[in-house]
Amino acid sequence: MKRRVFIAGGTGYIGSRLIPLLLERGHDVRALVRPASRHKLPKHCFAVIGNALDGDSYADHVEGCDTFLQMVGVAHPSPAKADQFVLVDQKAGLEAIRVARQTAIRHFIYLSVAHPAPTMQAYVETRVVCEHALEESGLNRTLLRPWYVLGPGHRWPYALLPFYWLAERYPPRRDAALRLGLVRLPQMLAALVNAVETPAQGQRIVGVPEIKQSQLAAATTGLA
Repeated sequence: MKRRVFIAGGTGYIGSRLIPLLLERGHDVRALVRPASRHKLPKHCFAVIGNALDGDSYADHVEGCDTFLQMVGVAHPSPAKADQFVLVDQKAGLEAIRVARQTAIRHFIYLSVAHPAPTMQAYVETRVVCEHALEESGLNRTLLRPWYVLGPGHRWPYALLPFYWLAERYPPRRDAALRLGLVRLPQMLAALVNAVETPAQGQRIVGVPEIKQSQLAAATTGLA
C-alpha cells in the first residue's frame, strides 16, 4: 500500500539512501531539510524547509501524512558529543513526537539504538528519553534499535566480527553480543522499508537480530 511518509533526517548516512528506495517503491516522501541541504534530496522527493528543533516550522507539512520517520541525529556520534545528543537528537525527537500527536500521525517510526549498552551512555539515554515519550504519547510506533551499521565509510568494525562470532557462542556473553551486533546497511534499509510498509499497532521493537533478517534492500541498493 502506498504511504505518505514525512522524514526528519533524510539527508544523513541512512536517510539519503532510504529515500530513493521508498520512492522507487511508489511511496510519497516529504523530507525536512535546511535550505543549504535542499539539493541533496532526489527528484520527486518534496523538500520541506524547516528546523528539526522547532516542530512548528514544519508541522503544516506533516498534515496529510500517515507515517512519520524520525532519524535526526548528530553525525559521527562519540562520547565527547554528550551535550549535542541532548540539544539535537533528544530535542528533535521530542519535537517530532509532539508534532506527530498534533497531526494524528497513524504510525511513528523512530531510529533509536540498542540498549542497555556498556558504552555511549549519553547517546543511549537521549534515545531512551524519546522512547519513553513515545510510549506516553499513545502513538502507534516502531522502534528500530541497531548498534552499529556497516557500510561505505563505516567499515572499521568488520575487524570485530570474529569476536562477535565467539561471543555469540559463549553463553554468558551471548545475549549482549546479539543485542549489540553489527548490521549491514542493506539490512538496515530493508528494516526501515518494512517498518514503513507494515505499520505497527501499538508498539513494535525491531532489535539487531530482527534487523539482520531484513534482506529486502540487498538486491536493489548495491550496498551488500
